[in-house]
Amino acid sequence: MGKEIDLMQNYPRTKRDIKQRGQEKTTQDRELARKFEKDFFDGDRRNGYGGFTYNQRFWQPVIPDFQKYYNLIEGSKVLDVGCAKGFMLHDFYELIPGIEVSGIDISNYAIENCMPSVKGLVQVADARELPFEDNSFDLVISVTTVHNFDRVGCIKALQEIQRVSKKNSFITVDAFRNDMEKEAMLAWNLTAKTILHVDEWKKLFDESGYTGDYFWFMP
Repeated sequence: MGKEIDLMQNYPRTKRDIKQRGQEKTTQDRELARKFEKDFFDGDRRNGYGGFTYNQRFWQPVIPDFQKYYNLIEGSKVLDVGCAKGFMLHDFYELIPGIEVSGIDISNYAIENCMPSVKGLVQVADARELPFEDNSFDLVISVTTVHNFDRVGCIKALQEIQRVSKKNSFITVDAFRNDMEKEAMLAWNLTAKTILHVDEWKKLFDESGYTGDYFWFMP
């Protein structure tokens, strides 16, 4: 297993009314969100983002941390598993001259509406069956995506991330450390099918043979 490290520490966090969100979200809202199409990205706020548009203030402060920690340089190959519209990949491309980026997402809508700068570099695919050869990338990143599968799917996705990475990978997943955090996580959750205690996630990483780095999303 890799290192527990918060490489997302500079990603802006907005104030969240977790209790209200938990009261408002219905089973139907979650079912619609899990289709990961227009309703999730650019539909009503109840079903997802409520408008998913690029803003450099989100990923540009984060990219330098990835660059420094993984020694990313011209020619480094980076894959984003669950890339959505490619915002993070766009900023990698902009901030690290000569870097090679690729992305996959399950959403046809997101890929069709991706950033112009990464068109042709992203494709529709399933994280449980990545369309790449073994050891294809210097770094594989997957932010809040793996947990959208059931337990068996999580294991398969982690094994695929491990397979296509030469060495380095980094993921974040929905998690909790105590009952209070668990209650908040379950109220906040819209798409995740697997939400575990941090120690349970570590056991699942071991079971999967995942040796990359990781951190937790908690609202």
